[in-house]
Amino acid sequence: MTGQSQFGQSHLGQSQLAVELHGITKRFPGVIANHDIELLVRPGTIHAIVGENGAGKSTLMKTLYGMHQPDEGTITVNGTLVQFKTPTDAIAAGIGMVHQHFMLADNLTITENIILGAEPVDHRGRINFKEARDRIEALMTSLGATFNPDTNVSELGVGQRQRVEILKVLYRGAKILILDEPTAVLVPQEVEELFTTLKRLVADGATVIFISHKLDEVLAYCDEITVIRQGTSVAHTEPSQVTRRSLAELMVGSDLPDPSGRETKVGDDVRLQVTGLNLAGDIAGAKLALEDINVAVHAGEIVGIAGVEGNGQFELCESILGLRTILSGSISVCGQELSHTETRERINMGLSYIPFDRHREGLLLDAPLWENTFLGREENAGLTNGPFISRNKIEADCRTIIDRFGVLTPSEQVPAFALSGGNQQKLVVGREMAGHPKILLAAHPTRGVDVGAQAAIWDELRHARDNGLGVLLISADLEELIGLSDRILVMFDGRVTAHLNPATATPEMLGTYMTGEEQGVDG
Repeated sequence: MTGQSQFGQSHLGQSQLAVELHGITKRFPGVIANHDIELLVRPGTIHAIVGENGAGKSTLMKTLYGMHQPDEGTITVNGTLVQFKTPTDAIAAGIGMVHQHFMLADNLTITENIILGAEPVDHRGRINFKEARDRIEALMTSLGATFNPDTNVSELGVGQRQRVEILKVLYRGAKILILDEPTAVLVPQEVEELFTTLKRLVADGATVIFISHKLDEVLAYCDEITVIRQGTSVAHTEPSQVTRRSLAELMVGSDLPDPSGRETKVGDDVRLQVTGLNLAGDIAGAKLALEDINVAVHAGEIVGIAGVEGNGQFELCESILGLRTILSGSISVCGQELSHTETRERINMGLSYIPFDRHREGLLLDAPLWENTFLGREENAGLTNGPFISRNKIEADCRTIIDRFGVLTPSEQVPAFALSGGNQQKLVVGREMAGHPKILLAAHPTRGVDVGAQAAIWDELRHARDNGLGVLLISADLEELIGLSDRILVMFDGRVTAHLNPATATPEMLGTYMTGEEQGVDG
């Protein structure tokens, strides 16, 4: 491809590079995660790393960050050959990593989260909060952040939490930042704010390594791109020298997927009916988490829910599942009122759930894959033998899910933590669709998956919808919402504030409604 450079023949001089990885190979039992990878990162740039799920991107970055040690190859940082045995070594060398899953304690303040493990102390050995606050406020000013450092993290939106994670690594002196899927849960306005922050950091001399599946963002904001496929580096290029299509072909060998497509025929059968739903939001009950929510999902229909994370989408799903006690209103599945029934009964009625957080809610990370595909399906007659489980049937069913959804794994016996984040997501989606549910609550179903897997999941959702499945789709991917939904509702501050027609909606329009600037009906 035009614009790709051969790694061994880079025009960059050795002294010019912030990071050099040469011949990096990392093996795990039964798996070669990285093989002979080359990565050259110039200082003062935003350098993207792209590739399919399981291609080895996160493993490579964890190796750079000292979480893994390479079996072969060398790491050079700012011209110095290094060997990191722990992340502490990497932090001491000026490297910080913001992980895909935030690592903040909700019950602590912003200041307490940022200094945790790196607390300044006074001459009496006590934590010097004034010194910490002064340093944090100076960092916040440099980033253009305006929140109060004494605010509890539980009160922050997802975009603000991400800035706190960035402040954490900057507080520890990081000059090289590794960001793993940082825009996965952000709306367009928050994405722009993030990259404004990153540009400020780069202008001040920082270097950013950016892992992403969102190719538009990579092409719009990054200076250079390294493509990893099947565990090895295959190209080093610049945004001006590639297109979305050619970059996708380097990653997966095919064109980018298109979520839009066939027309749907919405049935008369109402699969999910939420009427006048109210849910308490605080202990005193002064504020409602959900206020007068009305949602109907028919057979053969995908109803999209747009909203900045933290505006009631999570509480709505948990209310429908029976995990929260509602104040008033009703919830019906397939015509049966279930407002005060147990979660198990709702699942038996045909309700299924792709959760917001696959680690917290969707998987037993230490358990093998076959056990994970059995979760929530314990009363499935096809997987049990009387009062006993049928392991052979469950393992066979797990292999079917693995094959159907393209989960990259040596076998169904490996633990869930051994999979990449995207392959964990494919396993969860496959499990929740395998039981042929009647209504599916799908929260961010393609979060963290590559373009090929995204296309496959979209096709599965469309196919199931065309066969009568009702889907309540919650997503931060506005292209996904517009392309898949038959109707779009916008949630803001615990209320449904807009009803939009996907045929006329744009990402910019959705972003405006999601921030509460407009309310109403379009189309």
